[in-house]
Amino acid sequence: MNIKRILPVAIIAVLAIAAWHSMAGQEMHINIDGDEVDGPLGFLIGTLFAGGGLLIAALALTCAAVFVGFLFAGLGILMVVGLALMAVVLLACISPFLLPLLIPLGLFWFFSSRSRKQRSKQYAV
Repeated sequence: MNIKRILPVAIIAVLAIAAWHSMAGQEMHINIDGDEVDGPLGFLIGTLFAGGGLLIAALALTCAAVFVGFLFAGLGILMVVGLALMAVVLLACISPFLLPLLIPLGLFWFFSSRSRKQRSKQYAV
Protein backbone atom coordinates (compact mmCIF):
# COMPACT_ATOMS: atom_id res chain seq x y z
CA MET A 1 0.00 0.00 0.00
CA ASN A 2 0.98 3.58 -0.47
CA ILE A 3 2.35 5.44 2.57
CA LYS A 4 0.32 8.52 1.61
CA ARG A 5 -2.86 6.57 2.33
CA ILE A 6 -1.67 4.84 5.51
CA LEU A 7 -0.14 7.85 7.30
CA PRO A 8 -3.31 9.99 7.70
CA VAL A 9 -5.29 6.95 8.88
CA ALA A 10 -2.57 6.09 11.41
CA ILE A 11 -2.43 9.66 12.75
CA ILE A 12 -6.21 9.83 13.13
CA ALA A 13 -6.21 6.44 14.89
CA VAL A 14 -3.50 7.48 17.36
CA LEU A 15 -5.31 10.77 18.11
CA ALA A 16 -8.60 8.91 18.61
CA ILE A 17 -6.94 6.47 21.03
CA ALA A 18 -5.34 9.36 22.95
CA ALA A 19 -8.68 11.22 23.17
CA TRP A 20 -10.52 8.07 24.29
CA HIS A 21 -7.89 7.36 26.94
CA SER A 22 -7.99 10.92 28.30
CA MET A 23 -11.81 10.90 28.52
CA ALA A 24 -12.37 7.33 29.73
CA GLY A 25 -9.30 7.03 31.91
CA GLN A 26 -9.42 8.29 35.48
CA GLU A 27 -5.82 9.49 35.43
CA MET A 28 -6.57 13.19 34.81
CA HIS A 29 -6.01 15.13 38.05
CA ILE A 30 -6.03 18.91 38.28
CA ASN A 31 -4.72 20.71 41.35
CA ILE A 32 -6.24 24.17 41.84
CA ASP A 33 -5.13 25.97 45.01
CA GLY A 34 -4.61 22.71 46.86
CA ASP A 35 -7.98 21.25 45.83
CA GLU A 36 -7.61 18.18 43.67
CA VAL A 37 -10.20 17.79 40.90
CA ASP A 38 -10.37 14.53 38.98
CA GLY A 39 -12.74 12.59 36.77
CA PRO A 40 -14.78 14.14 33.98
CA LEU A 41 -14.77 17.59 35.61
CA GLY A 42 -10.98 17.44 35.90
CA PHE A 43 -10.78 16.48 32.24
CA LEU A 44 -13.06 19.38 31.30
CA ILE A 45 -11.11 21.93 33.35
CA GLY A 46 -7.76 20.60 32.10
CA THR A 47 -8.90 20.73 28.49
CA LEU A 48 -10.26 24.26 28.97
CA PHE A 49 -7.01 25.51 30.51
CA ALA A 50 -4.88 23.74 27.88
CA GLY A 51 -7.00 25.17 25.06
CA GLY A 52 -6.80 28.65 26.57
CA GLY A 53 -3.03 28.34 26.86
CA LEU A 54 -2.79 27.25 23.24
CA LEU A 55 -4.93 30.22 22.14
CA ILE A 56 -2.72 32.64 24.07
CA ALA A 57 0.41 31.01 22.59
CA ALA A 58 -1.03 31.22 19.06
CA LEU A 59 -1.86 34.91 19.56
CA ALA A 60 1.64 35.62 20.91
CA LEU A 61 3.30 33.78 18.00
CA THR A 62 1.15 35.65 15.49
CA CYS A 63 2.07 39.02 17.02
CA ALA A 64 5.76 38.05 17.08
CA ALA A 65 5.61 36.93 13.43
CA VAL A 66 4.01 40.22 12.33
CA PHE A 67 6.59 42.22 14.31
CA VAL A 68 9.52 40.25 12.85
CA GLY A 69 8.05 40.60 9.36
CA PHE A 70 7.85 44.39 9.67
CA LEU A 71 11.29 44.53 11.26
CA PHE A 72 12.98 42.52 8.52
CA ALA A 73 11.10 44.36 5.77
CA GLY A 74 12.31 47.67 7.16
CA LEU A 75 15.85 46.36 7.51
CA GLY A 76 15.71 45.06 3.94
CA ILE A 77 14.70 48.49 2.64
CA LEU A 78 17.49 50.10 4.64
CA MET A 79 19.97 47.54 3.29
CA VAL A 80 18.96 48.23 -0.33
CA VAL A 81 19.22 52.00 0.21
CA GLY A 82 22.59 51.54 1.90
CA LEU A 83 23.90 49.41 -0.96
CA ALA A 84 22.70 51.97 -3.52
CA LEU A 85 24.39 54.77 -1.58
CA MET A 86 27.57 52.70 -1.35
CA ALA A 87 27.48 52.11 -5.12
CA VAL A 88 27.10 55.85 -5.78
CA VAL A 89 30.00 56.68 -3.45
CA LEU A 90 32.15 53.96 -5.03
CA LEU A 91 31.31 55.23 -8.50
CA ALA A 92 32.22 58.77 -7.45
CA CYS A 93 35.55 57.53 -6.10
CA ILE A 94 36.34 55.43 -9.16
CA SER A 95 35.17 57.89 -11.83
CA PRO A 96 38.46 59.88 -12.06
CA PHE A 97 40.25 56.61 -12.81
CA LEU A 98 37.67 55.73 -15.49
CA LEU A 99 38.22 59.00 -17.38
CA PRO A 100 40.68 57.43 -19.89
CA LEU A 101 37.98 54.86 -20.73
CA LEU A 102 35.21 57.44 -20.90
CA ILE A 103 36.97 59.69 -23.44
CA PRO A 104 36.89 57.12 -26.31
CA LEU A 105 33.34 56.15 -25.33
CA GLY A 106 32.27 59.81 -25.42
CA LEU A 107 33.91 60.32 -28.83
CA PHE A 108 32.15 57.24 -30.22
CA TRP A 109 28.80 58.46 -28.85
CA PHE A 110 29.34 61.96 -30.31
CA PHE A 111 30.19 60.69 -33.80
CA SER A 112 27.39 58.13 -33.88
CA SER A 113 24.79 60.71 -32.78
CA ARG A 114 26.17 63.19 -35.35
CA SER A 115 25.78 60.68 -38.17
CA ARG A 116 22.23 59.87 -37.00
CA LYS A 117 21.34 63.57 -37.04
CA GLN A 118 22.69 63.95 -40.56
CA ARG A 119 20.71 60.91 -41.75
CA SER A 120 17.52 62.22 -40.16
CA LYS A 121 18.05 65.60 -41.90
CA GLN A 122 18.41 63.85 -45.24
CA TYR A 123 15.17 61.91 -44.78
CA ALA A 124 13.31 65.01 -43.55
CA VAL A 125 14.05 67.00 -46.71
